[in-house]
Amino acid sequence: MSTKPSASKVPPGASLPQRAAHAPQFGDQIPSHFKSCFGCGQEHETGLHMLMFAGSDLSVEGTFTVTKHHQGARGLAHGGLLAAALDEVLGSLNWLLGDPAVTGRLECEYRIPVPVGSVLHIHAEILGKERRKIFAVATAHLNSVDGPIAVVAHAIFIQVGVEHFVKNGDRSDEKNIMSAEQDFEVNP
Repeated sequence: MSTKPSASKVPPGASLPQRAAHAPQFGDQIPSHFKSCFGCGQEHETGLHMLMFAGSDLSVEGTFTVTKHHQGARGLAHGGLLAAALDEVLGSLNWLLGDPAVTGRLECEYRIPVPVGSVLHIHAEILGKERRKIFAVATAHLNSVDGPIAVVAHAIFIQVGVEHFVKNGDRSDEKNIMSAEQDFEVNP
């Protein structure tokens, strides 16, 4: 039995963080942090090719179109890929705070099947922050912003410094690595 906190429970001492002054404005597209990222990179051949936009306050809106490359069972999206899509939108919330972060915990509740050809409309928002932990929730609606709820995810992100990516990332493809001056863009 795990003694770690559930991602769906925000600790009583958590508070809402401030949106960073240099964060994307409401309606702005959130750029890809890495062009070959499986989630948001447009150059990843079979990636999710997610598009995310800054919402109001501490929220982000994203879309994901399920293709034949994303199947688990015939004609249905793979659950792990759905988790990846929600994780990508949840992770983009960190652009609003201006500090890089990584997924510490992700809990998904799958409510209905998601057929190939569907578009998921994902709304994510920050629920609170405690020290380096960011607590967030995302809801994926099927085929429209008010369509049936397909997946709900709760997450805890851990804020890290840029050195986390320098130390642990693949440095063999130097042309795809952003400079230290662009640390805001390394990873949220």
